[in-house]
Amino acid sequence: MAAVRTAKKLLLGKEIEHMIKKSGFTQAEAAATIETSQSRIAGLIDGKGNITVGDLERMANKLGFRDPGYQATLMELRRDNHKRGFWTTGHNRAYSEDMRLRVDLEKLADRIRLVQSEVIPGLGQCEAYVRAIHEGQPGADGLTVEDRVQARLARQDIYKKDNPPDVHMVLSESCLRREWADPAVMREQIEFLIEVSQRPYMMIQVLPFKVPAGRRVALGTSFTLVRVPSPGAAGHLELAYTEGEGEIRYLDDESALKAHDQAHARLSAAALGFEESRAFMHQVARDFGK
Repeated sequence: MAAVRTAKKLLLGKEIEHMIKKSGFTQAEAAATIETSQSRIAGLIDGKGNITVGDLERMANKLGFRDPGYQATLMELRRDNHKRGFWTTGHNRAYSEDMRLRVDLEKLADRIRLVQSEVIPGLGQCEAYVRAIHEGQPGADGLTVEDRVQARLARQDIYKKDNPPDVHMVLSESCLRREWADPAVMREQIEFLIEVSQRPYMMIQVLPFKVPAGRRVALGTSFTLVRVPSPGAAGHLELAYTEGEGEIRYLDDESALKAHDQAHARLSAAALGFEESRAFMHQVARDFGK
């Protein structure tokens, strides 16, 4: 069974990559320090492999990273990052293999930025809206509608942390107007968005149909940018998440991150301000109440 990619494994991989670059070693030379292959080192960097405590300590020592505090950080990132059990019980079973990484990243993120069209983002959905979306979906692997609903809502537990992540949503008007449920539920959903938009960590902007977004931004594109702070020396872990028909992609190369960062900035600049967005949502809620 393939290993699950997790945020901690990606953070550890980023630290391993950092040690290799700083030491002047190649991946092949780093692999030789623990008598393994270059492909295994590449897998560790990509969060797809596991490494023993002994091998991690030996590699760090041979690459010149002998500081006990730094090695303790490496060991903490390795601790339990290979376990699968969490995902096989209760509503956690409802997360697909690809979705599990996103959920894990959200738990550790300090900043989440997203652009969305057509559907309210999962991090901003109220229970009635979630339930309406999942009602009537065929069951699979013993999953119930309740499992799917609770799995979606559980992602919002990140707001209950002492230091919740900063979340910045840019929503096309289509998110608010598309009727995934009856008018009463749609109104409840929009009122929920208005409420959460007033929390100190939440920023919500609406891009109305009548507002030009600029030629250099593909409005049909929905994406999420996630930043996870590193406890080590390698710096933040940043990923762009995109989702298409039957495909989820996590992008971490510099050019892709820059392109998505610029797209978010342009759409945010084109969208209504925060107070204007709340007023716009109030109007849409009233429209659903007619």
